[in-house]
Amino acid sequence: MADTVQGPKELKRGFGLLAALGVILVIAGVVGLVYTGLATLTSMLLFGWLLLIGGVVGLVQAVQSRGSEYFWLAVVVAALNIAAGVVVIRHPEGSAETLTLFAALLFLTGGLFRLVGSLVVRGPQFGWTLFQGAFLLLLGILVLGNWPESSRYVLGLFFSLALLFDGLGLIAIGVGGRRIVGAVTEPGPGPQSGAGPGSGTSASGDIPGDRP
Repeated sequence: MADTVQGPKELKRGFGLLAALGVILVIAGVVGLVYTGLATLTSMLLFGWLLLIGGVVGLVQAVQSRGSEYFWLAVVVAALNIAAGVVVIRHPEGSAETLTLFAALLFLTGGLFRLVGSLVVRGPQFGWTLFQGAFLLLLGILVLGNWPESSRYVLGLFFSLALLFDGLGLIAIGVGGRRIVGAVTEPGPGPQSGAGPGSGTSASGDIPGDRP
């Protein structure tokens, strides 16, 4: 009995922690939308540290498996990650400009390919694909036309929106999970009283003792 009671409590606690983490992410996303410049620098520093840590871990794994035929390739990839992480951490603003330019070019090429593909194929999702292509193309033109000033807020804006939507998703999962666990573990309605032995009446409704 103790295990059956403890299980739903732990599930509710876990879903509650997910919802709390979602609230934190939503707050961070809203703050990032207000201070996009700070969010851009934060995202670049986080990206740099991830590259650096990933490069160090990859280098350690390469040294441990130095007998394999992919040893030098793993060492080169790890060294590039470490070098890129150091550059991004030391020069976050310049790195943001480079990544913003790269993102603008991706928007332009992706939007152009979607536009051309939608016009050539004209499938069932023609209108939606055409809209996506036009939106990406316009976004790439706006970012590229205002570069490098756009690098101060574009990455921070995307980073903040990602935090905001991830936080809303975690809140929905946490609240929904708690409701499901509560609905499953609620005690059901008790057995209703009905006619049975000793109820004073027989199945036919006759009172005992009336028959001769």
